[in-house]
Amino acid sequence: MKRLLVLTQLAMTLSLGLAGLTGCGGGSSSTQTPSSPSSITSFTANRTSITDGSPAALTGVFANGTGVITPGNLPANSGVAVTVSPTTTATYTLTVTPTSGTAVTATATITVNPAPTITSFIAIPTTITTGSSATLTGVFANGTGVITPGSLTDTSGVGVTVSPTATTTYTLTVTNASGTAVTATAPLTVAGTVATSVTVDLASSGPAVTDKLLGMNMAVWYDLVSNQTGIVDAFQAAGITQVRWPGGSDSDLYHWATNSECDGGYADANDTFSNFVNDVAVPANLDVALTANYGSNGTCNGGGEPSEAAAWVTAALADGITPSHMTVGNEEYGSWEYDLHSTPNDPTIYAAAVVGTTGYYQSIKTASPNTLVGVDVDADNTTDGWDNTVLANARGSYDFVEYHYYPETPGEESDTFLVQQAAQELTTNINTLRSELTKWGNPGTPIYVGEIGGPYSNPGKQSWSIIQGLYAGQVLGEMMNDGVSRLTWWIGFGNCNGSNGNDSTSLYGWQDFGAYNVFSDGPSDSTCPGAGPIGTMSPTARAFQLFRQMAVNGQTVLTATVAGDTTDVRAYAATNPNGTALLLFNDNETTPQQVMVTLSGKSSSSSVNVTTYDKAIYDLSGSPTGTPPDPAGTSTWAPPITTSMGAQTLPLTLTLTPWSMNVVIIQ
Repeated sequence: MKRLLVLTQLAMTLSLGLAGLTGCGGGSSSTQTPSSPSSITSFTANRTSITDGSPAALTGVFANGTGVITPGNLPANSGVAVTVSPTTTATYTLTVTPTSGTAVTATATITVNPAPTITSFIAIPTTITTGSSATLTGVFANGTGVITPGSLTDTSGVGVTVSPTATTTYTLTVTNASGTAVTATAPLTVAGTVATSVTVDLASSGPAVTDKLLGMNMAVWYDLVSNQTGIVDAFQAAGITQVRWPGGSDSDLYHWATNSECDGGYADANDTFSNFVNDVAVPANLDVALTANYGSNGTCNGGGEPSEAAAWVTAALADGITPSHMTVGNEEYGSWEYDLHSTPNDPTIYAAAVVGTTGYYQSIKTASPNTLVGVDVDADNTTDGWDNTVLANARGSYDFVEYHYYPETPGEESDTFLVQQAAQELTTNINTLRSELTKWGNPGTPIYVGEIGGPYSNPGKQSWSIIQGLYAGQVLGEMMNDGVSRLTWWIGFGNCNGSNGNDSTSLYGWQDFGAYNVFSDGPSDSTCPGAGPIGTMSPTARAFQLFRQMAVNGQTVLTATVAGDTTDVRAYAATNPNGTALLLFNDNETTPQQVMVTLSGKSSSSSVNVTTYDKAIYDLSGSPTGTPPDPAGTSTWAPPITTSMGAQTLPLTLTLTPWSMNVVIIQ
């Protein structure tokens, strides 16, 4: 019974199971549902244009499949952004693959643009006056430039003229096609009025202008023959027209006939007087001034002899030159000067040696009537002092007086003093000499500045910096105004002082050497490293080179009046074959000076040319570290810069750069 029940249940189960598997018609009642095809609703980039290095997001919306973005094989989920940072323009593909069946794709392109760059953005000039203009120039790439304020369209390298009425900082914005922008700014200062004016009175008539201010000393210890080409080329390039020989205190030791010196002094074997004439004076077309030996005779056991001086000018005539000046002795008022007379450096004995039929004056004039004979003066203006004694006792026996000027004490140099006061103090001393000459009945006697420099000995770095250059330029302007007949700077060549002088950081300048000479002696003199090849011009020599444009014979000094900043702005003027010449200085180290130039009775100019030597040009001479040799890219001892301004309406506004000397020729 039990077994039969079990079988019955199994039979029922099987019967039910089969019934469940049987449909109408007796076939199978079960079918499989196929999978849905993949689809992509959208595939987009949130930024279709980007800058190199910037990100973008790719987002695909899709169904019924697995998403992959290429290039990169990046997994993608529907509706979820995927970040990419292409470096070049790229087309991305989204592929959605179902579990079975065919994959579907969609693409999105992202354009990559290079980043915008700005190399420079400057205003020229950086300071203007109300109503005048400046030029803004931007150099940029990979974008479109706009200058604000003003929304001014800018093209790389092309100036945009602006005329703001107030000080403005301009912004250059360069934007590329992706919208990435970079900026640079250029400040432009607007001065409401010109603080300083220079007025030239064209109706005025001052002293005659002379090129005899363009002079240099030379000395017997420097080899003239071996260095002849360098000397002549440099002198001609700078416009040097005068030379004094044989050199400072050595003049009272030197004997021209034997080319030798007393007291163990040195004269180079090549520096005979004939060689001096034939290798320097004649080829450089130099007017020659000689200093007669007052201190010693030929045997070095007594004072100088007028006959030696007379024989010297006689020899000069035989060599084909006429010395224009001969001075009796060098600085004989000073105890430092070699003098073997019974009482050395005595004004009474000195004057007695000048006068009389056998004295220096008559002896020289007899030998060379066209040679002017002069005496030493020191502008002491003291009763019974050197000047008053000599000018009184030698009256009638001198054609000119020779004065030397060294305003600084070694080790106590001051940039401010040398730039702003020293040249003007020289004028004070010249006026003192004139009062002395007037007192002794010779008011029109020519004054010859035979030696001039900064410190009276041991020069430091100031001597080869822009500082002495500015001083020298103002000296030349002052001496032109003062009607000084002749000037020779100490010294052209052959007197480098190395690092022995004042090279203090309190003095401006990159170099660590000083020199009396204002032209480089070249690499043969290693004590002035970085001074350049032989004949290279220091800033002082550049002052002479600039001044040659003003020192034109036959022209006349004009009155130039400065109003406003009379401490920093100095002005000198003269007639010129090309119109009117001005020599303008900005004695301020850091601040440009706006100067309005007026020529009386003149409202326009057909041409204005400005030649400038300034602190910025001097600075180019030194390396960024201040240690020569200069690195690539600098302009070693760069020359002045000339700017042609074309026709101009007058008055004319000029910007004088910091620590600058400027020659302006207005036609």
